[in-house]
This record gives sequence, C-alpha cells and structure tokens, in this order.
Amino acid sequence: MQRADPRPPGTSRGPVRHLVLDELSGGLVERLDAPSASALNSSGLAKASPMGMGLYRIEPVGKVGSVRTATVQLDVRPKDRLGLSRLLFLLSYAGEQGFRPELVAASEDRDLWSALAESLAQLAERALGRGVLQGYLTVDESLRTVKGRIRISDQISRRPGMLVPLEVSYDEFTEDIVENRILRAALERMGQVPGVRPEVLGRLRQLRGKLDGVTRLPAGAPVPPWKPTRMNLRYQAVLRLADLILRNASAEAGEGRQQTASFVVDMAQVFEDFVGTALRSAMAAYPGELRLRYNALLSEAVRDSDRLSVRPDAVHLLGGRPVVAYNAKYRAASDAGASLTADHYQMLAHCTALAVPTAWLVYAGQGEVKLRRILNTDIDIVEFPLDLSQPPSAILASVQELARQSWGEVVRQARHG
Repeated sequence: MQRADPRPPGTSRGPVRHLVLDELSGGLVERLDAPSASALNSSGLAKASPMGMGLYRIEPVGKVGSVRTATVQLDVRPKDRLGLSRLLFLLSYAGEQGFRPELVAASEDRDLWSALAESLAQLAERALGRGVLQGYLTVDESLRTVKGRIRISDQISRRPGMLVPLEVSYDEFTEDIVENRILRAALERMGQVPGVRPEVLGRLRQLRGKLDGVTRLPAGAPVPPWKPTRMNLRYQAVLRLADLILRNASAEAGEGRQQTASFVVDMAQVFEDFVGTALRSAMAAYPGELRLRYNALLSEAVRDSDRLSVRPDAVHLLGGRPVVAYNAKYRAASDAGASLTADHYQMLAHCTALAVPTAWLVYAGQGEVKLRRILNTDIDIVEFPLDLSQPPSAILASVQELARQSWGEVVRQARHG
C-alpha cells in the first residue's frame, strides 16, 4: 500500500509532500531533490534509487518509522497499520521500562512527528509543573578547603607531599541530575525537527528554558541510565518517552545544511525483544527459569570452530534442564518474504539440540493456535499468533495465555514421559 498526501508542516517553508509506505509494499516512484534522497538513504529507513529525470524509486528495507526533510516526509508504517501508540508500547515494554498508556497524546495524530512532539510537550509540562526536579549529585573537585571526604589515593598519586589543594568528593543537591539531562536532550532534539507546529515548538522551547542550568548531553553520547524511584515519580512518564526519542530519533543538519529528522526502528527486533520480556514476566508464575537467547550445540566436532550451534529466542529451564523452547517471528507465512517452512526447520533444530519435545512459534498476526506434529519424530511445533492490533492489556493477556498453555504442555509431557 502506498499513497502520497501533500500537506503543510505548519511552517512558512511551503508544503511538504507526505509519502506513506507499508513496510511490506513494493515501493513507489516519486520526484525527489538530491538532499532528500540522500537523507532517505542515510537514515536506514528506505532505499531511494535514481531513475533519471529527478525520479527515484523508494523501497522499504525492513524498518519502520519516519524521515522528514525540508521538502518531503516519508512514513513507513508497520504491517496491519499499527499506530504510534502501539509501536511505543512495544518499544517501552521491550526496554523493560514497563507499559505506560500515557506515553502518547490521547488524540493520536496521523503524523508521527506531531504526535511525538505533542506528547513530549504534554508530559514535560506535567513533570515540570511543580518545578525542576532536584537530587544529590556526587562531585569530585580539587579544593583548598575540606569539603565532604578527602580522596586519599588521588591526593597521594596526584600531589605527593602537598597539603593543598585537596582532592575531595561531596554530594551536592542540584538540578544537574541525570533525569534533567535526559529531558533536556529530548526537548532539544524534538525542537530541531523540521515542520513541528509553531505552537508546539514554542512550548518545547519554553520547557527547555527551565533546564538552562542542566548540563547538555554530548552529541553522540549514549543515553545515561536512570532508575524509577519515589523521588522521580512525577518524571517517570516523560523520561520513558524521552528515552525512546533519544534512542530511536535523530535530528541534524544534513547535506547542504538541510535540516533532517528520522525515527527508525527494526520491527523484527522490537517484536522479538517484546515477546522475550513479556514471556519472561508471564513465566515467572511457574517453576523454573526462562532465559533469553539461549545458546546450545547442534553438532559435535573435534575443533570448536567446526561445531554448529543454535540460539532460540527463549528457553524455559526446570532444574537447569531445558523443557520448552520459543521463537518470535514478526513476519508470518502470509507476509512477503516470510517462510513458515523455514521457521519450522529452525524450530525442529532447536528441539533436537535441546532435547525438548515442544517448541512454540510466536508470530505477529491474527489466527488460531495450531499444533503441527513432525513426522517420524516425537516433536510438536505450536504456532501461536499474537495480534498486535489489540489494546496493550489484551496483548499482554495473550502472552500470559501463551505461558499458561506452554507450561500446561510441559506438565502433560512430564506425566506421560
């Protein structure tokens, strides 16, 4: 599916052409300027191949998201037309930050960037409504007077025989804490996205101004870790969204100083991470331990380099022994380029290597649970659909049902084994 939908971005630069692709579509042919084509190619979201006369063939490459330049915005939507709220739910849960339904503004905009900017502004206004959060920050300094504690080892190594200055460490109550650094960085990044509506841009800048005393995160630096606590409770919703924006979005001056922005994710990886995290939580109700990306040998060999190995997405162990394996596949057999047969071969190899009788193939889509008994073996492969178009609570309930059914099969096998 593809369509072109010209619409103004809310700035004085003129209309930006809005192009939409389904991640499984074959692509479309559009006229592009060279900087925009370069931005699409460098983003990793799509491939823009020149055809002459200013025309380019634009094709999805297995990622979803959005790229915006001064003249064009390309959205590659997930299969089944999943909305932004569902995408952010999967990303947030896969990051083990827990689901928060308020991550996206209640009235979801068809434009990903407008929804992200509006949601960030709303959550930041709520977080900063009672002032900027403060906390204790450990500071290492060289001082002429004692403050906090003296770092003896540093004093001896850096200034042997000298009494001053002193190498000291102390805790300072300040706004310059990791929570505010993450929030400032997200506000700045969304403020650089071309085409954000002027009124939302103004709100982002006003919020950013409240954090002037906070250290700016260095360009390209990883997002610093933060932990939910009682002290930062009012910040937690906006920090989850800010973390997702910083990990998946970029905004910068591209070729010819043209401002570009991109938000790109790999849905296959997002789905695998989500299923693993949600399944581990659901299986915690049963005996044993679920491990993600479990390595197992498939063949013997004299040299280690000649050995074949497999790595199921998840394996449940009981008494240290594997009892069931799981694989998550974002693309089902009905999707372009996907092969159900290849998935079954892979699961058969997993069952053989692990000596388990049952493997569960969890795929994104609708349908019925199907059991396939592999001929001339004692192995069963169960296809379990996970409908991502459902509300988040229903998706998690489906994962809990997967845990219940798979554990029930373990118990049944143990009774008859």
